[in-house]
Amino acid sequence: MTEVKSAEVPAPPATVPDELSPGHARWHGLRPYLPLVALVVAAVLPYSTLNLPGVFEGPLNSPGTLQLLAICLVFGGLAAGYDLLFGRTGMLSFGHALYFAAGVYGTDVLITKAGLPLWQAALLTVVGGTTLAALLGAVALRTVGIAFAMVTLAFAQVGAILVARDFGGLTGGEEGLPLDVSGLPAALVGVTNTVNLYWLALAYLALVVLVVHRVSGSPTGRVLAGLRDDERRIGVLGLDPYRFKLVAFTLAGGLATAGGVVYVLIVGGASPHITSSELTLSLLVMVVLGGPGTRWGPVLGGILYMYLDHRLTAFGSSDAVNNLPAFLSHPLSQPLFVLGTVFILAVYFFPGGLASLRTRLTPLLTTLRPRR
Repeated sequence: MTEVKSAEVPAPPATVPDELSPGHARWHGLRPYLPLVALVVAAVLPYSTLNLPGVFEGPLNSPGTLQLLAICLVFGGLAAGYDLLFGRTGMLSFGHALYFAAGVYGTDVLITKAGLPLWQAALLTVVGGTTLAALLGAVALRTVGIAFAMVTLAFAQVGAILVARDFGGLTGGEEGLPLDVSGLPAALVGVTNTVNLYWLALAYLALVVLVVHRVSGSPTGRVLAGLRDDERRIGVLGLDPYRFKLVAFTLAGGLATAGGVVYVLIVGGASPHITSSELTLSLLVMVVLGGPGTRWGPVLGGILYMYLDHRLTAFGSSDAVNNLPAFLSHPLSQPLFVLGTVFILAVYFFPGGLASLRTRLTPLLTTLRPRR
């Protein structure tokens, strides 16, 4: 019989996975240096005269823009520090604003009332705020879950009441306490020196990110991640969950106190609104918006939230909103309404926060990428 041979079909050319492509390998080689590049760009930003109409009210190097950016950087650091509790350890605290307020009022009182120089006031305030976090945390951490959240909220409410009632004649009550700038270094006083306050806020943010990153990558950070996932398993391994949670609570409180020191220098005084539980809820929104438990998500969430909070206030009182029909102008004139809408949409479409954008957009970009 004659053997019939089938026609040979050439095999398709082998495709190289994206993970093994030279461009992908080059990108992974550059990724460790991206934070340093971002830090350098942020540091030289005050030298730029770029004007972005609608985004900022003036050029990038104008005092108003630099002050807004400095506040955003401080709250980016606050959100990163709060994420050490919420995103990385799994502790929901409603009293984190207390330690931020301790930094603001502690620095203001020691400079304005006691007449101490800035470096002494800042050092005493940070030490005092960290000690306060350790003491209150030692009590609050005897509870877990909702009970822990309620205990921290109760502590924060006590602090808010003391500030509002002008305890000892130190806080100024509902009017707040202006900062006596005569006791500050000349480099931190005046509109022309706003750039120095911006660099100070940037240094604070870099410090918080560095501390949180180092802690998260250490053995202690791995224990904290284990506490977030299953606290009983940590106890079975012979480790004391209480001690590790107290370390995280104290460190987060100390970082928040340091942020308060920087914040009072930027705004030039203390006001009682920073003691309210609304600030802690705002920090929670920042972390969820950016992505809890991620390296850069809380930072981006804090910066974006504070930027929108400040810019939407100006937008709500603008002629463009006032000229709209009443059913549109009234809600759009309320920054919290717009922020709440943005938060709901972000959580619905991006449950992992801003940090998950790359993961969620990669399949779409791969589909749209032209095939070779």
